[in-house]
Amino acid sequence: MPSFSYKAFDRRAGKEVTDTVEAGNQMEAIAAIKKLGYLPIEVKEGKAKKSGKSPAAGGQAQGGGFRIPGLGGGIKPAQVTLFTRQLSTLQDAGLPIVQSLQILADMQRPGAFKSTLKQVTEEVQSGTMLSEAMARHPRIWDRLYTNLVRAGEAAGALDVILRRLAEFREKAQKLKKKVIGALIYPIAVMTIAVLILTFIMIFIVPKFETIFKELNVSMPGMTQILIDVSAFIGSWTGGGILLIGIVTFIVGSSIFRRTEAGGAIVDRMLLRVPVLGGVMKKASVARFTRTLGTLVTSGVGFLDALDITKSATPNIVVRNAIQDVRDSVKEGESINEPLRRSGVFDDIVVNMIKVGEETGELDKMLVKIADNYDEEVDAAVAAMMALMEPLLIVFMGGAVGFIVIALFLPLIKIIEDLGKG
Repeated sequence: MPSFSYKAFDRRAGKEVTDTVEAGNQMEAIAAIKKLGYLPIEVKEGKAKKSGKSPAAGGQAQGGGFRIPGLGGGIKPAQVTLFTRQLSTLQDAGLPIVQSLQILADMQRPGAFKSTLKQVTEEVQSGTMLSEAMARHPRIWDRLYTNLVRAGEAAGALDVILRRLAEFREKAQKLKKKVIGALIYPIAVMTIAVLILTFIMIFIVPKFETIFKELNVSMPGMTQILIDVSAFIGSWTGGGILLIGIVTFIVGSSIFRRTEAGGAIVDRMLLRVPVLGGVMKKASVARFTRTLGTLVTSGVGFLDALDITKSATPNIVVRNAIQDVRDSVKEGESINEPLRRSGVFDDIVVNMIKVGEETGELDKMLVKIADNYDEEVDAAVAAMMALMEPLLIVFMGGAVGFIVIALFLPLIKIIEDLGKG
């Protein structure tokens, strides 16, 4: 039986321990370490297993034959989530894994996901582990997914892990939809408002300008400003400069956002935006705690769980905080101080994690924090929507009011002159 060397945190003694344990595989080793009352930090096999086919060799050859360009190979996350839920149900009913995969593959509509699922089914039928077959398609089943499936296979509780994974994905997608939905409304309203105002400035204001010039009316300051802005936007030079400026800003921001330093600056600025920053901050905390809690609950080693959580975190500020936590834990320190230093996690979150670490129920505490923050995201999104509506009304009212007043001032002057005449 293979021997695994491990590094773990002794909750009772409050110190780090290093030892070895014999087990059939890494997941069984982690389970054995947890039975000793330790929190596994790092578990490595003492001697590498020999295998006639490695994932880098045979696995890549099989997986490389089918690749769909673009994120997720054109497969929607909701499609994978539904598959996970259905596979969990079939496994809970006691069906063999190959039969379950065949049933689900036949249920799919013709397309990329059906083809990939059939390929995975054939690989599993030939003796490949499900997690290994899925890992060859990382654009569909990411590291988080495949590691949880591997944990379920090792523990003999694949149905439980799949159900937990389906719940995790459903909650994550629900949270994402709430945040995106909160952003779509103001963006859509602002876009329509800008288009309407642009139409007025290009087509309506010049007609009034022509009338005023024919009547030889002196322009008030507000009207002259409106006419000058209209002329700038309506001219080829002004319109071109404005369009080039907008495109340059969008492209430049996108390129800057993709760099590590630029992404960190943008993410930190977004977290500080009033109202919206609060929503994004709560959503990031909920995502981090739910991902880490799900991995730890499923038996994944803590350092591996942090690595996977880090790779699944889009916000660079939170990602850097997770890296600091990993470095801290690897050195035998606690996880709460790096979280506190990041400035993303509230004191109550840090303290709850600290309590979970001290009581040995960190996984349950992380899930509880995620549930609480999901509710807080709901409340924050509702508050943001309630605030955005009057702000948009004020913006539109102010812009339209300025245009109306600027155009009516010369008309009032004309009426006054006619009255005097």
